[in-house]
Amino acid sequence: MSEKRPENMERITTPELAHAFIDEKLEELRAQIGRGKVLLALSGGVDSSVVAALLVKAVGKQLVCVHVNHGLLRKGEPEQVIEVFRNQMDANLIYVDAVDRFLDKLAGVADPETKRKIIGAEFIRVFEEEARKQDGIGFLAQGTIYPDIIESGPVKAHHNVGGLPEDMNFELVEPLKFLFKDEVRVVGKALGLPDNMVYRQPFPGPGLGVRCLGAITRDRLEAVRESDAILREEFAKNGLEGKVWQYFTIVPDFKSTGVKDGLRSFDWPVIIRAVNTRDAMTATVEDIPFELLKHITARITSEVPGVNRVLYDLTPKPTGTIEWE
Repeated sequence: MSEKRPENMERITTPELAHAFIDEKLEELRAQIGRGKVLLALSGGVDSSVVAALLVKAVGKQLVCVHVNHGLLRKGEPEQVIEVFRNQMDANLIYVDAVDRFLDKLAGVADPETKRKIIGAEFIRVFEEEARKQDGIGFLAQGTIYPDIIESGPVKAHHNVGGLPEDMNFELVEPLKFLFKDEVRVVGKALGLPDNMVYRQPFPGPGLGVRCLGAITRDRLEAVRESDAILREEFAKNGLEGKVWQYFTIVPDFKSTGVKDGLRSFDWPVIIRAVNTRDAMTATVEDIPFELLKHITARITSEVPGVNRVLYDLTPKPTGTIEWE
């Protein structure tokens, strides 16, 4: 049976309430862990980052963070995880470069669900291998938050650590399990995490793997990553960061004719998606100023290799979904 949030628990809406929560959790974590060692899969997402920051404060080097770079993260994300946690917080961080391993497994796989299963299963294998290299791990930390418990029970399966082998009988550490996402952000801010990590957009578990439509190729994946970085940069410059709930680019597996540098080209289109929603059940399309769209188009077509068109997805949910795959 799923646990329930305490009825008398005050919602965390201010820095003062966040600091009170942090102080309470630090005591609880130290009591639970003692002198033990804790393992955490640190994706760089909001939930796992806040858990990592809490545990660094609570038990320091007793925490072992594992950051797996599967090659499907957005531009600059692995570097940010290393900078924030290893360089600034002095966390015990293991960085695993598994890019080739994941992309080799995904080669030629076009079905979206098969891609998701491969990415999830391979993540578990990589994380298990790193876990077995560690001595004396007794605890597994997870970024479970209250909506995860409501929707899928007490284990946050989409963090991909719920599938570890049974012989790895870790005790769970879930300090955020009664918080909603907005509360997690307030706590993350109080812990000193950077805004672009605390207010990070929703990002699918398979990462850019479901935005490189069809079978993933390295060059098309880079086109997704680079065009996405341009879109995020321009939205930030033009006051849309934080105003638009989710925005990203997609590169489908087909080409069209065009003209680049005075020569005929045969390249991919980039599709821009920008939507607003309250609950992700329905979504409306953001009305982006046309001059900004033209500027973004000019940047993407001139700066991203292999691209000669930019399209804007005008479809609300329903009939479209937020992601394409």
